[in-house]
Amino acid sequence: MKSEIVRTSGVVLLVGGGECNPELLSASLPDASAIVAADGGASVLLDLGVMPDAVIGDMDSLPEADQRRLAPGVLHRISEQDSTDFDKCLRNISAPLVLAHGFLGARLDHQLAALTVLCRHADRRCVLVGQEDVAVLVPPDLPLMLAPGCRVSLFPMGAVQGRSEGLRWPIDGLKMTPDGRVGTSNEASESAVRVTVDAPKMLLILPVACLDALLDGLRAAPKGWPAP
Repeated sequence: MKSEIVRTSGVVLLVGGGECNPELLSASLPDASAIVAADGGASVLLDLGVMPDAVIGDMDSLPEADQRRLAPGVLHRISEQDSTDFDKCLRNISAPLVLAHGFLGARLDHQLAALTVLCRHADRRCVLVGQEDVAVLVPPDLPLMLAPGCRVSLFPMGAVQGRSEGLRWPIDGLKMTPDGRVGTSNEASESAVRVTVDAPKMLLILPVACLDALLDGLRAAPKGWPAP
């Protein structure tokens, strides 16, 4: 079996070429065990004065001038066109958590592709961080501490059922599908929220101000989804 390009026991900061929240991105840099760029995301990091540990992608959006600025051995070109650069990165990173900036916002088709990748690689725990929202694939059991009234959106990417505590509209007993019952615009009715699901098909979308609360919940979550 081919080994991953990046393997670490800490948090990986993954940067794409899309819109980033500069304050959150800069705040994430000191705690990252490894910094990875998806193709053109390398330009974002280089402009911040940060040399990525790895750059992964087909390199169709990374200018040659920036490629020449990279340290030797950093660039990992994957030429196949059957997957996105985000997919190429996530399947080649082994880490307890990936914080991915630059994959939400700007183009809806890019956002949809990124959300699909989260489901495709459910065993790779990854949080997408955008300007307004954060999104993650819900693990089997996720506890959260949120302010009452906080927006909590649940969107099924396939058939999935679950249970909830602390939500204004509980999801217990609901059969949720993308073309049927969804759970967007729910909200926390109390500070302690818990969501459990029976399949790696449910997206959780929270306001970006809830990033720390989400990370705390993921650390407390007892297990993730197994590798396929």
